[in-house]
Amino acid sequence: MALAIMGSGGDAPGMNAAIKKFVDYCVDRGEEPYLIYDGLEGLIDDRIKKATHHDVAGILHRGGAVIRSSRSKRFFEYEYRKQAYENLKKNGIDGLVVLGGDGSFRAMDRMSHEFPLNFVGIPTTIDNDIYGTEYCLGVDTALNTIRDALDKIYDTASTFNRAFVVEVMGRECGYLAAISAISSGAEICAIPEVDINLPVIEKKLRYEIAHGRRYVLAVVAEGTGKTGAIAEWLEENLGFETRVTVLGHIQRGGVPTTYDRMMGFEFAVHAIDHLLESERSNKVVVWNDGEFGLMEIDDVVSNKYQLNPHHLAMLNLLD
Repeated sequence: MALAIMGSGGDAPGMNAAIKKFVDYCVDRGEEPYLIYDGLEGLIDDRIKKATHHDVAGILHRGGAVIRSSRSKRFFEYEYRKQAYENLKKNGIDGLVVLGGDGSFRAMDRMSHEFPLNFVGIPTTIDNDIYGTEYCLGVDTALNTIRDALDKIYDTASTFNRAFVVEVMGRECGYLAAISAISSGAEICAIPEVDINLPVIEKKLRYEIAHGRRYVLAVVAEGTGKTGAIAEWLEENLGFETRVTVLGHIQRGGVPTTYDRMMGFEFAVHAIDHLLESERSNKVVVWNDGEFGLMEIDDVVSNKYQLNPHHLAMLNLLD
């Protein structure tokens, strides 16, 4: 069989590990690997190339994706989705692996209802907001990038007796903010899933300030839109000189951790194995309770990811 891999939407560390394993494992299984460059735009424009080991040599330590990615407005139009499908057929591609997030899977879901598309998705987003899987490729690296930044900000916050408000990514999902706040010991965490109770936080912090606290760290998920408001609240209500740091796109880049490299390998192997066993697939590889599985794309895109209640409960234990 001829199998192809592409990225779609935002990049995430570990994509190159999945791409390399995809090519190497296809060759080991006696199949033909293809790379689709520039995501959905490349699929529409037939930027499809047969791959060899040489194309993926020496890429494991690199962030981003060597096949690049894109977001495509053209893909919303039927004629371009048809063109994309015809390009797959023209190149003799029997199965497609898609590294992407919610938007990418919605695009593939729509295409699979219109054409006999045989594809498997690999959840790839630092937001970790895909329904049906506890883990998305790239999350561990992003969390370590945030952890490193928060540790350094703590150094200067404690030295100058200041408050720092750090905004992290995640769109409408507070996973990155919650886990980063818990693991870094932040005093405040704001996420879209839960209304922040500032009066309760103020009472707690006033008590701690009276007993020696000289700095405060707040981690805010971008989806709350409350970064500026919390900084203002810290200055006006608690009297802290406050600084705001927006980490931005550095969270998407960087050398992937060992964990993300291994997860990239495993996701790719499971995706290929399933494609080779089925004539028509529209599933996503998921990881739950330490095991890999498959979920129908319709179920993935029609449900909303929920934060682990255990993690939400742990937010009450911040000190």
